[in-house]
Amino acid sequence: MKAAQDSDQSSYSAGKLAAWQEAIAKQLMLANLDAGISVAEVAEACALSRSHFTRKFKESTCLTPHVWLRQQRVDKAMALLRHSPLSLTQIAMECGFFDQAHFCRVFARSQGMSPLAWKRQQADQAPELQRLAC
Repeated sequence: MKAAQDSDQSSYSAGKLAAWQEAIAKQLMLANLDAGISVAEVAEACALSRSHFTRKFKESTCLTPHVWLRQQRVDKAMALLRHSPLSLTQIAMECGFFDQAHFCRVFARSQGMSPLAWKRQQADQAPELQRLAC
């Protein structure tokens, strides 16, 4: 118990979230990936003000909560593009994007190509990877 408190205290003094705060924040944001959750709600769950939480989250993860959440949404979208028959609109909704156009813009900015181009590229690489694995 003392070690955990010392660990939390050193994280606190370093300007980072305590381990429990970072875990709760990430868990809440991931659980609400499709529906969305406000930074204020996550901050409240971590017993911090919105601005203090945002500062500490960035110090802990090197990303703002908004950027971290967007990255998680794109990661989930890539998994769905790779492994599901869902349409782009369905993937957009499943990952918490406003609509398909928003999803395509964010994805292209993140990956340097449209979701469909990325999916085609993955499909083209799959046979090559299977051949190399044998």
